[in-house]
Amino acid sequence: MQQKSKVFVGLDTSKLKISVAVAEDGRQGEIRFLGEIDNTPEAVRRLVHKLASRHG
Repeated sequence: MQQKSKVFVGLDTSKLKISVAVAEDGRQGEIRFLGEIDNTPEAVRRLVHKLASRHG
């Protein structure tokens, strides 16, 4: 069974792209820039699915 973890997702949007960053819970949690995705519903859906599979 996959253990759930708490993460915070930051999104910086523009007309064409969305920059994505993830911060793990806690004071010593790691902050990672994941990159940019297209600003489309399908790209956001794929991002949410990817994050949900990694972090429960």
